[in-house]
Amino acid sequence: MDKLFNKFFKPEVITLESGNSVERPRSKKILILSILFIVVYISLKVTGFNLTIIIKRSNQLTVILSQIFNPNFGYFKNVVRPLVDTVKMSLLGSIIGCLLSIPFSILASSNINKNKPILLFVRFVLSIIRSIPTLIIASVAALIFNLGTFAGTIAISIFTFGIVSKMLFESIETLDMGPFEALESFGCNKFQAFWGSCVPQVLPTYFSHCLYCFEMNIRAASILGYVGAGGLGVLINERIGWRDYNGLGMVLLSLFVLVLLIDQLSSYLRSKLG
Repeated sequence: MDKLFNKFFKPEVITLESGNSVERPRSKKILILSILFIVVYISLKVTGFNLTIIIKRSNQLTVILSQIFNPNFGYFKNVVRPLVDTVKMSLLGSIIGCLLSIPFSILASSNINKNKPILLFVRFVLSIIRSIPTLIIASVAALIFNLGTFAGTIAISIFTFGIVSKMLFESIETLDMGPFEALESFGCNKFQAFWGSCVPQVLPTYFSHCLYCFEMNIRAASILGYVGAGGLGVLINERIGWRDYNGLGMVLLSLFVLVLLIDQLSSYLRSKLG
């Protein structure tokens, strides 16, 4: 055992031409690979991963995928309204969340807010909001405000608020504060100094964050129907329950086209902002 340890872990002694000896550390590749192997093995055991089951049931996967990739275009008339609801939830929720994030991101910026207790409290609240999954928020909203797109809009608003606030206050903290301090020295209050010096610097970045969140919300809104929050998730859940994979294919195709269009539009707008 000692020989094995010395072979792989004990530094290798190299004699130079001058006669001096130096120690060259052994490569840690074997140690890293061993740890990785142990971690993967434990993960396989804990999750109950079984490659045999995947091989045996792979034919079912091909059957389902063949039906999904052969969508029922006649089902599109049933997709239009939930698709529009998904866009409305995402758009309205993104707008509300992005607007609410502005004052909180300012309070969470250490270079603007010098009050340490308030700064830590606001950041703590934002951390809690970001830690809650959107589906959990939508489930609670559906219980409070009843089922439907209103609950989905509330969930998306809260999710957007947490994400944009985080990204915005980090952007604010990287600003050049020279103009802000100069305006304060001329007698402006913090709001006037921030509006005159920081807003022009951070506005393009803020709009970019908003567009990015809108892209994410389109995807998130499509599954909120699983908890009764409306949108395409209702149809996806329904088609899977009825094993109507051709109809599911039409729903997924519509969602794919929508996300593609939103991505292209968002990329174009962000390029203009840049």
